[in-house]
Amino acid sequence: MDSRDISLLELRPVIASAIVNDSMSADEVFQNRTLRPVAKLQNELLVAVFRNYIAKHKNVFYDLSLEKRFDYVENAIHKDMKFRNSLKGIIIGQFTVEEYEIYIQNSSALNKRMMNIVKDRIKNNIQLLEYEYAH
Repeated sequence: MDSRDISLLELRPVIASAIVNDSMSADEVFQNRTLRPVAKLQNELLVAVFRNYIAKHKNVFYDLSLEKRFDYVENAIHKDMKFRNSLKGIIIGQFTVEEYEIYIQNSSALNKRMMNIVKDRIKNNIQLLEYEYAH
């Protein structure tokens, strides 16, 4: 493993609930060993990127009810392919080379897991997206 990979792995937070066992599928193992820790590491950046997305879309997010804000997050991540690809890059850029090689073998299924984790992270930080925090 090269120094970049070692540095990346050292940066990642440990997630106690991200358990890995023999009964899990390879995708679940990758999700718990790689996707969840990387998303947690990138949490502040994901929130900042979503704030920027809100601003670029005329701040309509701030006029929505909480339920509609959750829908807005869902729609932004699922329907805006440019934005979705940007989010994927934020996560994939933190992979080791070995993790990337695993990822490309089943990228479609892993992208779905990745976007669900990112979506949940943004929703769990919905308070940080309030207008007064964004400015």
